[in-house]
Amino acid sequence: MAGLAIATLLAVSIAPVATSLVEDWSRRDVELRSTLVFNSIQDRLSGLLAAEDAETLAHVMERVALDERILAVGICGEKGPPLFPSKLMPVTLACEKVARSETKSFSTFLVGGHPLLVGSFPLRQNRGHFVVLNDLSFAEKRGLKARIYMTAIVAAIVLASILLTVTTAILTLRGWISGLRESIAALGRGTPLEYENVRHGPLAEELRDVLRQIDESRAAIDGEHTTWSAEKLKEVVSIELPNVEVMVVSNREPYIHNRTEAGIELQIPASGLVSALEPVTRACGGTWIAHGSGSADRETVDADDRLRVPPDDPTYTLRRVWLSDEEQDGYYYGFANEGLWPLCHIAFTRPNFRESDWETYRDVNERFADAVAQEARGDSPIVLVQDYHFALLPRFLRERLPHATITTFWHIPWPNAETFSICPWKEEIIEGLLGSTVLGFHTQFHCNNFIETVDRFVESRIDRENGSVTLGGHETFVKPYPISIEWPPAALLKQQSVSRCRAAVRERFGWGPDTKVAIGIERFDYTKGVLDRMQAVDCFLASHPEWRGKFVFVQAAAPTRSKLEAYKGLQDEAIQLAAAINKRHGTGTYKPIELVIRHHEQDEVYELLRAADVCIVSSLHDGMNLVAKEFIAARDDEQGVLILSNFAGASRELSEAIIVNPYDASGMGRAIEKALTMPGAEQRERMRLMRDLVRSRNVYRWAGMMLLDASRIRKKRRLLELIG
Repeated sequence: MAGLAIATLLAVSIAPVATSLVEDWSRRDVELRSTLVFNSIQDRLSGLLAAEDAETLAHVMERVALDERILAVGICGEKGPPLFPSKLMPVTLACEKVARSETKSFSTFLVGGHPLLVGSFPLRQNRGHFVVLNDLSFAEKRGLKARIYMTAIVAAIVLASILLTVTTAILTLRGWISGLRESIAALGRGTPLEYENVRHGPLAEELRDVLRQIDESRAAIDGEHTTWSAEKLKEVVSIELPNVEVMVVSNREPYIHNRTEAGIELQIPASGLVSALEPVTRACGGTWIAHGSGSADRETVDADDRLRVPPDDPTYTLRRVWLSDEEQDGYYYGFANEGLWPLCHIAFTRPNFRESDWETYRDVNERFADAVAQEARGDSPIVLVQDYHFALLPRFLRERLPHATITTFWHIPWPNAETFSICPWKEEIIEGLLGSTVLGFHTQFHCNNFIETVDRFVESRIDRENGSVTLGGHETFVKPYPISIEWPPAALLKQQSVSRCRAAVRERFGWGPDTKVAIGIERFDYTKGVLDRMQAVDCFLASHPEWRGKFVFVQAAAPTRSKLEAYKGLQDEAIQLAAAINKRHGTGTYKPIELVIRHHEQDEVYELLRAADVCIVSSLHDGMNLVAKEFIAARDDEQGVLILSNFAGASRELSEAIIVNPYDASGMGRAIEKALTMPGAEQRERMRLMRDLVRSRNVYRWAGMMLLDASRIRKKRRLLELIG
């Protein structure tokens, strides 16, 4: 009888929650479908309205209304019935009753006793609002069916108590829950849900519908009609993660305050990471936690080390964490950049591991974990942890916030297991990262390397088919998220035409208008292959002396991490090598290599990229390398050739570039000759394909895909909690 009472109580308690979930997801599905319909036809509608093409407008409306979920569509003016209505538009619907605003809005009406959801979307140039009517009767029917099923289950249990033993009832219930759990578990994997696992049970049909809607939502949002932007990212957050607290943790802060002779000056670092995650934190009113590195940072925070940003329109909180010079030396320069950086990049620079650096690194990671726990408003935020500076942070966060959804992105490569075995604290780092809910890398290759490393050094359960690792009862999904740049880049909007950029750059350096220019832009980092591309230029000019005086290579390189000897030594070696090549191939005032050692603002970078005939990205090992994508974004003239290292993650996406081995100077020299002589038509064909890819797979999509996967996992967790 105790089992009977428990089963009855379970059925009664789940009924309202399950009904509410079904109705809520049904409505959201309708709103999302309406939005996608409008996004796909808004440009055409605006054009037809401007042309006053009533016949075509009516035809378009009827075609849109063929969707089985859509009752009717039309265009609303200030008042009166909708214009160009489809056939099933209710005659009683008046435009003045429809909620309209400068953004999309939804309202509910009762027409003929049936609930209708009316979506209203503003058309461009004040041409009214596009309205979509959806019949919500199906949602009420689903809710009613759920209530009927739950009533039926109570009666069935009472009857079963007479006919069946408690053991039979328990086994049946276990079988149903097992199938349901398996289907829900697929949510976190990003694989198609096995709906048929939910075969039995009174809520089987409704739960299959719920699971199917969750599975389809990610595909719908990332469908062919989706153009990812900051606004689209905000929309996805509001739909998929309403009222969810989002927190970002990074070493670099999005706003830096420095003390200058003119007073305190605000610096906004040029960062793709900031471009991607700021729309999220702004939309959620979240918190960004970072190292306060500016000389005036302490003077601009409140007593709790917080600052509301952006300064002109504060929407989220920046929490700064302070590090002493000694801590910075051990955590950042020491373990992170003398240890993990060379270890992961395999650029034949020996990694240095010192126990004192490791202890500082661990302490700083704990300090950031404490800061996140202090700033969290609830016990289940989404925390976006960025990069190799915080390998231990996910585990520390899991201990402090066990219900948090932790998404960690590793911005550099992950080496093979043999290479990673060099690290004395490899097990601690792996276990730290496995505190994440989702662990992201740029490429599937890096994901595979990480899983192989886990398999070799940590006792865990690995699901290779679905890309997950379970350690201590906690499952971590390991997935690729290729990072990109914003589209269109903000710096591009300020640029002159390509022809003017070419003329300005050539005049600045004193070159003739017909001089062919190759460009390399990066920090002075030994992983970027700066010396190797200079040697390639040397080989090219030696094999093709006819290009002397007609070709120059500009290496724009910013000093970085100059406290470390490996970086300072690289800069000195580059200066000597450039001088030697210029002496060997230069004549009079002609220098084949122009080495520019200073920081370049984004406006300068895009001017150089627009002026170049060739861009050379010869990384010896790189997670992605965004310079390659910036070059493509800069070339709206669809000209120019990208020479790209096959050891850069970008080469997995940009196959239309000339792919090279940066260790083969002669081969790179031949690639330079091929790039300089490539016909304009071929350049255009290659560039169009690469621009389409970078446009669609921009940095907002990168952030959006991680957040959508976090949303799926949170919904999975909620359903699992409902069924116990």
